[in-house]
Amino acid sequence: MNSFGYRQTLLAVAFAASMPVATLSAQPVTPVISAPVEASFKRILAAPLVTAALAAIEADDERTLRDQIELTEIPAPPFKEAVRAAEYAKRLQALGFADARVDKEGNVIAVRKGNGRGPVLVVSAHLDTVFAEGTDVKVKKQGERYYAPGIYDDGRGLAALLSVVRALNATQIKTVGDVWFVGTVGEEELGDLRGVKALFRDHPGIDGFISLDGLSIDRVVNAATGSRRFKISYAGPGGHSFAAFGMPSATHAMGRAIAKMGDVETPTEPKTTYTVGTVKGGTSVNAIAADAEIGLDMRSNSAAELAKLESKMLAIARAAADEENARWKQPGRVKVEIKLVGDRPAGTQPNDNVMTQVGVRAGQAMGIKDFFIGASSTDSNTPIALGIPAVTLGGGGIGGGSHAPQEWFSPLNAWRGPQNTLLAILALAGVDGVSEPLLPKRVR
Repeated sequence: MNSFGYRQTLLAVAFAASMPVATLSAQPVTPVISAPVEASFKRILAAPLVTAALAAIEADDERTLRDQIELTEIPAPPFKEAVRAAEYAKRLQALGFADARVDKEGNVIAVRKGNGRGPVLVVSAHLDTVFAEGTDVKVKKQGERYYAPGIYDDGRGLAALLSVVRALNATQIKTVGDVWFVGTVGEEELGDLRGVKALFRDHPGIDGFISLDGLSIDRVVNAATGSRRFKISYAGPGGHSFAAFGMPSATHAMGRAIAKMGDVETPTEPKTTYTVGTVKGGTSVNAIAADAEIGLDMRSNSAAELAKLESKMLAIARAAADEENARWKQPGRVKVEIKLVGDRPAGTQPNDNVMTQVGVRAGQAMGIKDFFIGASSTDSNTPIALGIPAVTLGGGGIGGGSHAPQEWFSPLNAWRGPQNTLLAILALAGVDGVSEPLLPKRVR
C-alpha cells in the first residue's frame, strides 16, 4: 500500500471510530458532479490566488494546531460557553473582523463581506462540549496524539475556521457572496441546537450553511438525523412497603413502560432508533416509590417515522400509569408527566444538490475518491429542516474517543481539512473575477 493509501486507511479508521452510527450506515459513493460545478472548480483551482491560499493553509498547520489546543483548554460545558466565546470573538477581531460579536444567544458572528452581488453563506463550528463543568480539559501529548475532552469535537472545527480566515486575509481573495464565520453554542447534549436555531431565527437572509464537525474529509453529511427527547415522570402516594402494600408504585409504573417500550419495533430504513437512557426513582428499598423518571431518546432520519415512534412511545408511557393504578384498583393515584427536553429536526436533501456536490468536489481536489454520504445529527439539522441548503464537513486530521474523556487527535495531514473548507466556501460564495457563486440566493 502506498503512503496515500495508508493515509486514507487511517482516515477511514478514525471516521468509523468517531462518527454516529447513522452516518456509518452509508456506503462509500461518489456522486456525479454536474458540468456547472466542475467548471466552477476548474476556474477556482486554476486561480493563482487560490493556489496561494491553499499553500498558506498548509504552512499554517502548526499555528492551527496551537489554536486548537488553546481553545480546547478553555472549558465550554453545556450552557456555559461564554468564556470560550469571548476568546473566539477576540481572535476573530485580531484577524480583522472589528465587528465580530457575541449575539444574545451566545454565538460568535464575524461577517466577511463580498462584492454585494452574491448569497450569504454561513460557515460554522460549535463552541460547546459534552463535558460537565469541572472536567480537566488540559491537553496532554502522547507520541503523535493529543488527548483532551473536546480536542476535536469541536476544537478542530473552531481552529480550522481561523486557518481559513488567515488564508483569505493573506491572499486578499474577494468573494462574490458574504461569508459569515460563526461559533455556535448549544450543539451538544440538551443544548438542543439552540445556537443555530437562534441564528436562523434572527437572520432569515442566510442562503446556505456549512458546519465543521468531525474530522474526515471523505464524509459529507447532507441529511439530518432528527431526535426527540423526553423526561417522563411518574408520581404516586408512596408508602411503607409492608404497611401501605396495595398502593400503586411510581417505579412499577415506570417498569411497565420500559418493558413495553423495549418491545417496539422500528424500521431499519429509514433508520429509526430509541433508548431509555436514564432511570431514576424511589427513596428506599422498603418503600413504595412515590416518584420515578425515565429519560427517553428517539432518533430517525425521517421526520414522519420519528413522529410515529413518538406517538407510540408516549401512548405507552401514559398507559403504564393507568395499568399500575388498575392493578391495585386505585384509579388516578399514580400520575404521569411528559416533558419535551430535546428537539432536533430531521430532514433530507437530494444527493445531487449543490451542497453535496461541492462537498464531494472539494474532497476530490484533496485526492479523495470514495465518500461517505448520509445523515447525522449536527448543526446542519436546522437549516436542512428549514429547506436551506446545508452540509457538514470534517475539520481534518484523525482522532477517536469522541464524547469520552480519552478523546484524542493526531494532526496527520490535518491541513487538508481547512483546505477542503476553503474550496467549498469559494465554490459556493464565488470568487470575484474568477467564478460565480454556485449557491443560489433564496427567494425571500
